[in-house]
Amino acid sequence: MAERFIEVSLDKRGVSCTAKLLDDRAPITCEAVWNALPLGGDVYHAKYARNEIYALIPPFAPEEPPLENPTITPIPGDLCYFTFTDTQLNTASYGYEAAAEQRGAQAAHATRSTVIDLALFYERNNLLINGDAGWVPGIVWGAVVEGLDAMAEACQDLWRAGALGETLNFRRA
Repeated sequence: MAERFIEVSLDKRGVSCTAKLLDDRAPITCEAVWNALPLGGDVYHAKYARNEIYALIPPFAPEEPPLENPTITPIPGDLCYFTFTDTQLNTASYGYEAAAEQRGAQAAHATRSTVIDLALFYERNNLLINGDAGWVPGIVWGAVVEGLDAMAEACQDLWRAGALGETLNFRRA
């Protein structure tokens, strides 16, 4: 299979980087993401994992990928995929608005909603542990190969200046 690349961008800040899909390590996840591109949404900066930005989006894969190429210690440039039910993210400590899907807005449905977290890790010393749930392994499905320095600078700006109005987007390169 030929190498596949995507662009990861913070559109309001006008910054992007290029990532290579890790088809050899996470083929099911890579195929699901590739087939669903473009993807994106409001960007959040992590509170627990440290140097991470992410977007929460509705499920898009025919079936959720298995935990392939897992990590709890992502490195700079890793793109990770997480699956959460709405009840896993429904406490006020996460900082999501009260009506957000990930805060239980779908509670009236007979089955629990699922939300997908597509994340970019931009600096070292990350640990995927959550005070409410413990270890949170993610699927590493991509690696930034170009533009990480500029993206990391923009991510630091998100942390300090705020993320309101900014989006994190994933598109075919």
